[in-house]
Amino acid sequence: MRTLKTEYPLHLMLVPGLIVTLIYAYGPMAGLVMAFQQFEPLSGFFHSKFIGLDNFRYVFELPDFKQVLWNTILISVFKMMLFLLVPLILALLLNEVTKRWFSRIIQSAIFLPFFLSWTVLGGVIIELFALNGPINGLIAALHIKPIMFMLDNQWFRGIIVASDVWKGMGYNMIVMLAAITGINATLYEAAEVDGAGRWKQMLHITLPGMAPILILLGVLSLGGILNAGFEQILILYNPTVYAGADVIDTFVYRLGMFSQQFGPAAAVGLFKSVISLVLVSLTYYAAYKYNNYRIF
Repeated sequence: MRTLKTEYPLHLMLVPGLIVTLIYAYGPMAGLVMAFQQFEPLSGFFHSKFIGLDNFRYVFELPDFKQVLWNTILISVFKMMLFLLVPLILALLLNEVTKRWFSRIIQSAIFLPFFLSWTVLGGVIIELFALNGPINGLIAALHIKPIMFMLDNQWFRGIIVASDVWKGMGYNMIVMLAAITGINATLYEAAEVDGAGRWKQMLHITLPGMAPILILLGVLSLGGILNAGFEQILILYNPTVYAGADVIDTFVYRLGMFSQQFGPAAAVGLFKSVISLVLVSLTYYAAYKYNNYRIF
């Protein structure tokens, strides 16, 4: 009680965030009951027919569901790998830049897309890769037939992954640069005295020193393996590339909003949430066990 009396202003500061979380995060969870109902909007939750697991059976038997699940995993895995690899390379390169002013300019330029919404970047990407866009203009200059990037499943997946990595790589790069700055400078001085060049210093000091944060980022990203980027894909894709770009989130959106199949849509959403919860739990446990990372 004595501690509570001295810290109650801090607890009061949490109240607005707690209220918002209860309303917008936990409140909508009541709608999960639709996953077990033949939901009819006019009947509501209390009068719609209860059908058990029929919605799940219906969804799992849909011919598109396996492809949607495969697209989600494939796109997510490539995003996860590149979200670690590209920022790591950029951080290592920037760490070697001796001109601080130049390094700050490059950091700002790389970090800038992170602050832009997909509504803005989506329009830019569509224009860049349009049939008459600048990318196809360069291809035509090389006497190569223009490519319909936004209508080809194979190219479209690559654009989805590359554009998302481009947008978000600045954040992870800053995290990795912070990890580099935390390495003891005397290790580099000792290595230099022993005759180690910049390459060997990077291999034997920088990378091992960054290992904990790299492991942490990699392990925690596994929890979001079913989050392939709803907003990005919804803005960029079209019916022509559904086979290669439709993911769980966009599938739920089309199933519920366009087809008015609220029960099956809720079933898919619940399926994804349960899998994500299991993965997040396992990854946090692994992060705690192997990297001593704890939230509380």
